[in-house]
Amino acid sequence: MTIPDLDAVRAAAQRIAPYAHRTPVLRSHSLDRLADAELHFKAEHLQRVGAFKFRGACNAVFSLDDDQAARGVVTQSSGNHGAAIALACKLRGIAATVVVPRSAPQVKLQAIADFGARIVPCEVAQEDRDRVTAQVLAETGGELIHPFDDARVIAGQGTVALELLQQVDGLDAVIAPVSGGGLLSGTALTVKALKPNIEVWGAEPEGASDAFESLRQQRRITELVPNTICDGLRARLSERTFGILSRHCDGILLAHDDAVRAAMRMVFERLKQVIEPSGAIGLAALLLAAPRFSGKRVGIVLSGGNLDLSRLFPTA
Repeated sequence: MTIPDLDAVRAAAQRIAPYAHRTPVLRSHSLDRLADAELHFKAEHLQRVGAFKFRGACNAVFSLDDDQAARGVVTQSSGNHGAAIALACKLRGIAATVVVPRSAPQVKLQAIADFGARIVPCEVAQEDRDRVTAQVLAETGGELIHPFDDARVIAGQGTVALELLQQVDGLDAVIAPVSGGGLLSGTALTVKALKPNIEVWGAEPEGASDAFESLRQQRRITELVPNTICDGLRARLSERTFGILSRHCDGILLAHDDAVRAAMRMVFERLKQVIEPSGAIGLAALLLAAPRFSGKRVGIVLSGGNLDLSRLFPTA
């Protein structure tokens, strides 16, 4: 298995620079007081397609040689990665097919369709996602770009941390959401290569705690059935991301769904930003573990902002 290094992350940053946003870092003194820490929010919900996923997808799509690109791209996604692949392929002018579980929010399905990708539905279980993806690959001969188990994607996600360390000096810790582990792996590899004394923590829902259990038990946990409002955090670690996190991550913080809802509201009210539940998990987890970070300077990745507003504002 290929594991990207800092050179790969830096190369990804150059490759995606013409297409990806350099997202800002946001502050809130009221949230600092609440956490008893200095919080720096990396605003990846303001990235193209509304999520950090565009970084990894863009790096992977523009890494393809012409023969690979001509066959088109296939991926599986609950939404944000699918939209990111669809946009990256649109920018390169190649075909994209996205295998999407039927539980995906409508706002994310619409984004995939709007960018011109073909959507193939599947059931929610990871085994069904994998089975349908394999069928599509056999039918199309396309290039698989996995949402997290891909060195090109991990390197692209690592550019979040690369930017954050350029924007904020003296961080003591960085917290990023973990699902399949692409973002957290890229974050951990980048931070530990540049600033090994900075702690790197994952944030995960209690109802989808496979990464927490995997690191605790020192084996990859695959049997847990996720149950959380964080629809973007229901995947499980791959062998590749498990290996990276086992070596480079300081641990996983957990947050229950009520804490996620509370953190979303805080971001809405105090940062004036719209984020999805998956994007709020880092703040939720930090507040539940506040004594650990007291007095420290902490970077928190707000990973996405694709909230299904139809649930808040139902039409007649």
